[in-house]
Amino acid sequence: MTEAGSSASRFDVVVVGAGLAGLYALHRLRGRGLAVQVVEAAPDIGGTWYWNAYPGARCDVESMDYSYSFSPELDQEWTWSELYPAQPEILSYIHHVAERFDLRRDVRLSTTVSAATYDEERARWSVVLETGETLDAQYVVFATGSLSAPLDPPFEGFETFGGEWYQTSRWPHEEVSFDGRRVVVIGTGSSGVQSIPVIAETAAAVTVLQRTPNFSIPARNRPLDAEEVARRKAVYPAHRQAQRDSPSGVTVDVNPRSAHTYGAEEAQDEMRRRWEFGGAPIFNVAFVDTMTDVAANTLLADFVRDRIREKVSDPATAELLIPTDHPIAAKRLCCDTNYFETYNAEHVELVDVRSNPIRRVVRDGVELSDGTVHQADTIVYAVGYDALSGALGRIDIRGTGGRRLADEWRDAGGPSTYLGLAVHGFPNMFTVTGPGSPSVLAVMIVAIEQHVEWIDDCLAHLAEHGLGVIEATEVAQKEWTDRVEEVIQGTVFPLATNSYYGGANVPGKWRRIPLWAGGQKAYRDICADVARRGYEGFALRAAPSPLREEVRG
Repeated sequence: MTEAGSSASRFDVVVVGAGLAGLYALHRLRGRGLAVQVVEAAPDIGGTWYWNAYPGARCDVESMDYSYSFSPELDQEWTWSELYPAQPEILSYIHHVAERFDLRRDVRLSTTVSAATYDEERARWSVVLETGETLDAQYVVFATGSLSAPLDPPFEGFETFGGEWYQTSRWPHEEVSFDGRRVVVIGTGSSGVQSIPVIAETAAAVTVLQRTPNFSIPARNRPLDAEEVARRKAVYPAHRQAQRDSPSGVTVDVNPRSAHTYGAEEAQDEMRRRWEFGGAPIFNVAFVDTMTDVAANTLLADFVRDRIREKVSDPATAELLIPTDHPIAAKRLCCDTNYFETYNAEHVELVDVRSNPIRRVVRDGVELSDGTVHQADTIVYAVGYDALSGALGRIDIRGTGGRRLADEWRDAGGPSTYLGLAVHGFPNMFTVTGPGSPSVLAVMIVAIEQHVEWIDDCLAHLAEHGLGVIEATEVAQKEWTDRVEEVIQGTVFPLATNSYYGGANVPGKWRRIPLWAGGQKAYRDICADVARRGYEGFALRAAPSPLREEVRG
């Protein structure tokens, strides 16, 4: 703990980000006596659930699974209202957690980190804020999120548009009305799939400009009734453990059978049962080999393509909405409420901008390559993120010898980490759900808790043994990066060549999928084994003497 009389800007740990990860890191690390400062760029806590306040924003994991598990009391006192929680309810939950555990007093809001530099002589980090102030810390934890670096509209003239325009990734918190307005929506990824049906409820006309169609599964969202909530709360401890022991962080019915063991009619029955149940998590595990066998994946994809044809009245529109260029779930599998049905409305138009790309944004709308202008009063950009590594890349992070993290990863052809938790050459720096971990392939809250708890246990180990510096070794990092690549190559993920998983949505970005695809449970076991072996793959050493006198962990 920082000793009395030392500078107010000196901390044991600086945590960057006050979303679900940063807040839990604060709670966990502060709970054992460390002086922790959380820095958050937004004007309020919540991370992705603060920024993504667009119409229809909703989690695609069931609410009673998408919540912290560290407090049995919290599990009992909070009651979710819907099967799939909407953004306002998730944000209310995060606020409740912050108040219950008195977290806000150690969070600095509206504060952007511009740089972080490791001082080798002192074995401390200098975290530089955009205000010019510097925070001094022994450890830095980047809880910056996998989808937190929004892309600006990539179209010439977007700033000259004469009407209102919004980004789903940075939605205003005051009310936005579409009543009677002509709305152009650009993008049909997850936020487009969720927002388009809601926008169409009140807009006079909606034109959707689609470059890449996406698979989506009906959520079949509904209110939760008191009896099912009570049943879950009665077994919550066991259910939470089952989540931690599951491959993806949710206790879904994973079919142990290969698609190749089914007859045609039996396979259709299995897929339809899961389709009618609703939700992406249970659907993409319809067969054990969905993500590892192209034929099994195609069977599942064709089933969804047929359902799209059933839902959409106009055959030409249906075909435009059917993905044909990637395996199902090799890109983020969307979860929707009446998305495809929305295109049956007379005032909703789908425009293919792959064959006729967007040329520019003009004062009264969006102009395509053939000169067609789709007039608009409002434009909604659902154009996504610089995912997985983008938030880290936007901070000038420098380790030993002045090496810069963004340059290291660029030169390596993509992010290289040890366990997605640490990076060689950047001692005492940790990333929560960073590249090289399961990250977005697992339920984020389960992955977050596992990472934060591992980091906390690691710092406790260092303190107990009189150590103050930990750094991933170059050998361990290379072996882990190679292992991640080997596992991902055994799946259908690399076949989705236009996925943000591999950086395809950002011009000039590396082309690698830095995600552990071997399952959350296997990954958890690997991390636990590393710790049991005395943090194998890490170099541990004592901190310089002045540090041990000034800051005690």
